[in-house]
Amino acid sequence: MTSSLPKAARRGLSHEAADVIRGAIFAGDFPPGAPLREVELAAALGVSRGSVREGLAVLEREGLIRSGWHRGTTVIEVTATDVEEVYTLRGALDRLAAVSAQTAADPQQLAPLDELVDAMAAEVAGEASPSRLLALDLAFHDHIYDAAGNQRLSRAWQGLRSQVYLFQSRRIALGYDYYRDRVIDEHRELATLLRSTDRDALARCAEEHVDSARRSLLAHLHD
Repeated sequence: MTSSLPKAARRGLSHEAADVIRGAIFAGDFPPGAPLREVELAAALGVSRGSVREGLAVLEREGLIRSGWHRGTTVIEVTATDVEEVYTLRGALDRLAAVSAQTAADPQQLAPLDELVDAMAAEVAGEASPSRLLALDLAFHDHIYDAAGNQRLSRAWQGLRSQVYLFQSRRIALGYDYYRDRVIDEHRELATLLRSTDRDALARCAEEHVDSARRSLLAHLHD
């Protein structure tokens, strides 16, 4: 599994190692519960064990991996408890980001949201790649956080984003058709309400968008 990882672009840099390992986790090369061994990763990436150790520390802070004295380092499992915690927090953050962007952003700042939804629609029409569709989905939400103009809120989102990506990847893997059939309408409704003056409707839409994802993933985990 580790032998197929691309070499880190610059030797000895922990963030290069973190980027490659994170990408492998997102791609499913390291599934939930998979062990991550420093020696094997260092050899595969062409970096020192120290760089790998520091890179793994970055991923642990992002919530993607867990380390234990007797269990070693593993990719997190996607449990019902984890889903509840992550999506509850995301719902609160997304609601605040949306209503803040509605107040702070001008129409020009919000225009890229339509372009992203159109790109999602093009992906769906052309037999979408799940990973490409998810990347556009997260880019849409990144833009809302940027438009909100709140640096601390953006940092809170960045602290949760890797877990959201991993959990959404899991959701798509377990039920892609359900995700694909809803992703366009849900994001287009958000983009429309962001331009409106109806704060309450936008807040409800942002919360329901996240709660729909939570319910979908939990339903598949319980199957």
